[in-house]
Amino acid sequence: MALVNILHMTPGHEDSSYAKNSLLQETVIQKAIPCLNHTIKGIASRDIFLDGCFKIADLGCGSSRNTLLVASNIIDIVIEVCKENNHKPPQFQVCLNDLFGNDFNNLFKLLPEFYAKLKREKGENVGPCIVSAVPGSFYGRLFPDKSLHLVHSSFSVHWLSQVPEGIENNTLNIYPAKTSPPNVFQAYAKQFRIDFTNFLKLRSKEIVRGGCMILTFLGRSVADPTSDDNCSLWEQLAQSLHDMVKEGLVRESNLNSFNLPLHYPCVDEVRDAIKNEGSFSLDNLTVFQVNWDPQDTDYTNTNDSIDLGQKHGRNTAKHIRAVTEPLLTSHFGNSINVVALFKKFEKHLAEHLANKKTRYFNIVISLTKNE
Repeated sequence: MALVNILHMTPGHEDSSYAKNSLLQETVIQKAIPCLNHTIKGIASRDIFLDGCFKIADLGCGSSRNTLLVASNIIDIVIEVCKENNHKPPQFQVCLNDLFGNDFNNLFKLLPEFYAKLKREKGENVGPCIVSAVPGSFYGRLFPDKSLHLVHSSFSVHWLSQVPEGIENNTLNIYPAKTSPPNVFQAYAKQFRIDFTNFLKLRSKEIVRGGCMILTFLGRSVADPTSDDNCSLWEQLAQSLHDMVKEGLVRESNLNSFNLPLHYPCVDEVRDAIKNEGSFSLDNLTVFQVNWDPQDTDYTNTNDSIDLGQKHGRNTAKHIRAVTEPLLTSHFGNSINVVALFKKFEKHLAEHLANKKTRYFNIVISLTKNE
């Protein structure tokens, strides 16, 4: 089945749903606010939306409260910028995009509270705000020519349009791992380069001249693709699937044919792709790290105690389950015992974190469309 039809976060409001397990994404969104603030001020300085309608697209928006948190943050910043410049705030058009399987119904149910809060806090200081959904892949066209002022995307662009071709020899791995053959790393890097270049080219047609994008995505801290911040997390999930194979709960052939459609680029890969595509200027690039467990606020220690490792392993496993369960059940079938798999995953994560606290490496870039 095409990836575009099966890639989505776990829907609903159950304990394993994305709606209940998106604190990591919220943490990342909040850390990117300074860059968002700077980007919107740059747009305002070019007078391309003042006194009109500010058109925003949030790509890969997901299905939790984080989506409308992004919209609220943008509206807050725009209103503040207008106040600083003695301008009347614009009207707002917010377009929420994700793939077809996204739980848009959950987002729609959040809208009455969003509108009420906006009216309560802003009153007459803000014009109409119209929110709509635009389902589809951001590796295809989504909007009319020159129709957007700001494109935002958080924790989405590291997802590829497809699993790279020619990696059948990546057996017993589900992602580029330290034991993967060199061609696997090359294939993933090539697929990212193709997809990210296409993403930039498509958005350049949809964004007005002088409009901007702010993209936050997972990356790796060094050029070496075997680094821990690229491989370690998914090696723990692969090991959990190996355990299921040994117990006869998963077929080895199914494991050998499963690979995740993800790529964590290094900074140079991102810079090179932007430069070579040529439609955008890179205004700002910042990086930051967050712990695998978003509830873990300890950034001093380099490993966990056994008790803390178990706690952080459990929280991390819940977050990863909310992101990957639809992919896993689509490939392995509904017969896979997802609860048992993620119990094993918890254990492997706890053991890993007790030895080395590995963190997510995040890249934030701000781009302006060229003349």
